[in-house]
Amino acid sequence: MLTIENLHKSYGEKILFNDITCTIANQERIGLIGVNGTGKSSFLKVIAGLEPPEKGSIKHPKDYQIEYLAQEPVLDPDLTVMEQIYFGEASIMKLMRSYEAALLKLQENADNRGNQERLIQLQQKMDEEEAWEANTAAKTVLTKLGITDFGKKITELSGGQQKRVAIAKALIQPADLLILDEPTNHLDNETVEWLEKYLQTYKGSLLLVTHDRYFLNRVTNRIYELDKGNLYSYEGNYEIFLEKKAEREALEISSEQKHRNTLKRELAWLRRGAKARSTKQKARIERVEDLKKETFDTKKDDLEFQVGSTRLGKKVIELKEIEKSYDGKVLLRDFSHLIVPGERLGIIGANGSGKTTLLNIMATRIQPDAGEIEIGETVKIGYYTQGDEELDASVRIIDYIKEIAEVIHTKDGQVITAEQMLERFLFSRSQQWTYIGKLSGGEKRRLYLLKVLMTEPNVLFLDEPTNDLDTQTLSVLEDYLDHFPGVVITVSHDRYFLDRVTERLLVFKGEGRTELFYGNYSDYLEERKQNERPQPKLEKVSERPKQPKKKLSYNDQREWETIEDKIMELEGKVEELQQGIIDAGSDSEQVQKLFAKQQEAEAELEAKMERWEELSLLVEEMENR
Repeated sequence: MLTIENLHKSYGEKILFNDITCTIANQERIGLIGVNGTGKSSFLKVIAGLEPPEKGSIKHPKDYQIEYLAQEPVLDPDLTVMEQIYFGEASIMKLMRSYEAALLKLQENADNRGNQERLIQLQQKMDEEEAWEANTAAKTVLTKLGITDFGKKITELSGGQQKRVAIAKALIQPADLLILDEPTNHLDNETVEWLEKYLQTYKGSLLLVTHDRYFLNRVTNRIYELDKGNLYSYEGNYEIFLEKKAEREALEISSEQKHRNTLKRELAWLRRGAKARSTKQKARIERVEDLKKETFDTKKDDLEFQVGSTRLGKKVIELKEIEKSYDGKVLLRDFSHLIVPGERLGIIGANGSGKTTLLNIMATRIQPDAGEIEIGETVKIGYYTQGDEELDASVRIIDYIKEIAEVIHTKDGQVITAEQMLERFLFSRSQQWTYIGKLSGGEKRRLYLLKVLMTEPNVLFLDEPTNDLDTQTLSVLEDYLDHFPGVVITVSHDRYFLDRVTERLLVFKGEGRTELFYGNYSDYLEERKQNERPQPKLEKVSERPKQPKKKLSYNDQREWETIEDKIMELEGKVEELQQGIIDAGSDSEQVQKLFAKQQEAEAELEAKMERWEELSLLVEEMENR
């Protein structure tokens, strides 16, 4: 168990942790949530020992291991993937580093006797330390995360690939507590689903920050909420947290009302002007003063807004036969699409498949290699980009927003000032006069989102809006989009956001191919799973045409009654042997034995399938007579 006692930390005048006390027990899976800027990442870093608190302590047993994955991990560019994965002081990590290095040397010079002997010694140590399972797990995790070239240098990987290597490293390190700061950022939908399932069976404790509410709901069994320096603990997942938080807020409102009634009665008694200067009266006066000082945190920050948008005509955007390639890689091939008023389109696909490129073409930020794009005269695009918007740190918050507009208009014609909009986006009047440089990364993204909406667009492009926004801001953005009268086109890997916002999906399939799907992401996932379910082999063309018999013999009839059970039995045997090969890992002798058995079972299965076909033709002939 890890214990946190009276943890206190501030940032300038802002208190991040106000004497927080809590514990993290074995096998707890804790999701940490809170509005951007409340100190979530700082909380993780303090627990990981990367930042010191101003006050308080963190206690755990001597051999307690903590593994931390940062939002933007820093890796050693000179190490290979496998060297980085096995980086660490744990004895099993050192052993696996040595084994992989010896294996690589032997591959480079197989005839060197010294290399052979070194590898044999390390294989024996791997047996003694029972390290083969960890070795296989590491390679499996890397492969599932899309990294297959284990000998590649970190410096040769893209930013997204480096993030995946960092995730794999964090997952395989021996740890009592695994801390993950936004692990799902920049991962595609399929990888997020795999990571979700992997963490559900993780042996240690988890503490994570994520904006992905499906992920949060399915992985966690406790929620910590960081709010105005206080930490609230809720047993259960995200769904249960929402219910219990509503109960807590209702209780606080009730307590505040009782407090007001008591204070009102006490003040009325004092104002009646009792003349006696008794000790009892003095105590009562002191009690009233104490009641006046008592405060309640029932004021909810209002993030709701219903900004209007400029009128949108019938013609929005039409793309005709668009072609686009980069460095020989085809992203769009003969792509045509008509965007109509009211469109709610989600764009999904693997990283690097061309999703952001398509948004940039529609926004006329880049030109296609071929094809034509037509944009309606009334179209006014608001583009929330993925992260290339640099905010000037020396500009005040209020001035940054006023550069766009002093006031905006709501759908019903009312006027909202820039100051009021900033308040609705959780920037208090006093904070509005501070400099952007003092904001956290998440607060800057929230400010940038406000800037985009202040332009009053009628076509919204949102490129990965969930990456840096907290769950509360996302929830309100989703409510806003529900009532937004214009077009919404979003690139996102956040399954919950896609379900809430989209009605159609444009799926990037790779090599310039795309597919349009009618429905949200959950609908798409269900249909894909149904299509992937293996279909029974009911028909196979025989190499030689068989002459159907007029009736089944006694032996044929007996065989027909049992052959399907035999086929299922053989299919199960093949699957068991395939799993056995995976489990055998680096034991090449065992792998060869199992592979030979697998080939025998597959040959027997193939023969049974052909025999099933012959018998089924006989049965069909008899039934049609």
